[in-house]
Amino acid sequence: MDEQLFFKKLNNLCTSKEIFDFLSSLEVMSDTMASGALQRISEVEVDDSGLKNPAVLENEVFRALCLQFEFESSKLSTSGLLNALQALVTLRIDPQSTLMASLLSESEERLGKGQLTVENLFALGESLLELESPNCAMLEQIVNHMQEKDIEKWSPREIVMVYKILQVTAREKKQYQNLLNRLNSVTLPAVSQLSPNFASVILNSLVVLCQTQTVALVTALCKRSAEHVPYFTDYELVNVLDAFLYFGQREQSFTEALETHVPESILTMHPQTVCKVMQYCCKKVILSKPIFDAVAESFISNADRLTTDQIAGYIIPFGTLNYQPPSASSLFRKLETVLHTRLSHFQPHTLLNLLHSCVLIQRYPLNFLPKIFSPYFLQKLQAQPPGLNRVVTSQLMQLFLTVTLECPFYEGPKLLPKYQVKAFPMPHSSCDVQLLKRVKAGLLHLLKKRIYFASEVSTPYSYAVDIEIKLDEEGFVLPVAQLEEVHKRIALCVDGQNRFCANSHNLLGEEAIKQRHLQLLGYEVVQIPFFEIESLENCRKMAEYLHKKIFPHTYGLSN
Repeated sequence: MDEQLFFKKLNNLCTSKEIFDFLSSLEVMSDTMASGALQRISEVEVDDSGLKNPAVLENEVFRALCLQFEFESSKLSTSGLLNALQALVTLRIDPQSTLMASLLSESEERLGKGQLTVENLFALGESLLELESPNCAMLEQIVNHMQEKDIEKWSPREIVMVYKILQVTAREKKQYQNLLNRLNSVTLPAVSQLSPNFASVILNSLVVLCQTQTVALVTALCKRSAEHVPYFTDYELVNVLDAFLYFGQREQSFTEALETHVPESILTMHPQTVCKVMQYCCKKVILSKPIFDAVAESFISNADRLTTDQIAGYIIPFGTLNYQPPSASSLFRKLETVLHTRLSHFQPHTLLNLLHSCVLIQRYPLNFLPKIFSPYFLQKLQAQPPGLNRVVTSQLMQLFLTVTLECPFYEGPKLLPKYQVKAFPMPHSSCDVQLLKRVKAGLLHLLKKRIYFASEVSTPYSYAVDIEIKLDEEGFVLPVAQLEEVHKRIALCVDGQNRFCANSHNLLGEEAIKQRHLQLLGYEVVQIPFFEIESLENCRKMAEYLHKKIFPHTYGLSN
């Protein structure tokens, strides 16, 4: 039969039975026709979940086709050889079988002799990438041949495949930075043509290949990803979020797209994808109420099906970003139920992170603190990475302070003195140096002498106060060195942008708990947020602002 007529008839067949009946009616066919038949079978019999009907592989016609390819591989045309290989890989034929070994060996021989065209190299590369353990030596040969080719003419699909090959060879510590530089340059103008899958694959490859210098390409891909958010699969979206985190990208349109997509898709989203979205929000300090509210509702419905790590991934960002959703009562009631039934399943550090995040937003896990403060649990914490480092001991100390200051009725075990720390090394709460400098200049203008205020003052309860002012009983300012007759201590919290959620006036959880605790320790807390003072033009205006903020009733000071 004429090849053109053969393929016309073949492509109209929709079941493997029809294909096998058609093939049985032919007396002879070329290897191109035979490989085309295998490809059509793979198209009909394989979907996203794999091979629909494994019995197909036992069919006599199918086995006869395979025998022809196995024993005559050296006589095949290159296109017939590679098309057959591609179809058999798609059909999940065992890579260790004699059939696959024969086709792979013949492909490797022709590759080594330089007999493959650019199209052949792409076809072979795609097949190798589909194998669970691709032959890296063959992939490296393909890359070496690719380096000599004119990559400006490659299609987006071909570009993506080379990124994937480079990603695999990178695991073997092979470096092809020159080829990567050319590839990155060619990809940049093609970004607008990339499908959701291609954009995700390339971003993932750039992460694996540590391409931190390709700023223009990464930025363009991240902007393009904002348009693709509704169309990404869960796996693709996770790759894109990882890239945003790895490259430190922030794209408002991407966040807005997530805010629309997540609430609409939360019921069908894989929990791991939800965790990645929450991690993205947490790391970027993006308090997105639409996302957080949807995640809270999802947790209430699905918490029993989540792993312990996923439970932590859902909940911890609420504490970090200091947000209680409208469904907070149901959310934390559900969390308490889950903890009661599965407490022993949590890894020690996961459990500590989870409970610490709860107290940041005044949700007190009192029933579970005896376990946290027990010597046995503390030993387990110490034994597992990262051990009892400064962050972990600070979390323990903050739990201890919470029950001491906010839950005086708690009568369970307390944190042993040897685990208590003298200062908190919180990552976000360090003071904005320039802002602090401006406030101090304004205070000096107001109080006339530097002896009347102190900066970065340590307290007995581990917190550091940005600026402390002491007053006597009549409201007069005392020198900070004076210890007697101190009636009131004022703690000025100079809150720069790093203490707030992004583009928000919402304090982060660790700063909110600090100010709450300082108040309970007897300080009058006066918040000096960046957004109230950034527009003050000079020292005099700053002094006027501070006067109204700290001493609204003058307290014995002249104007």
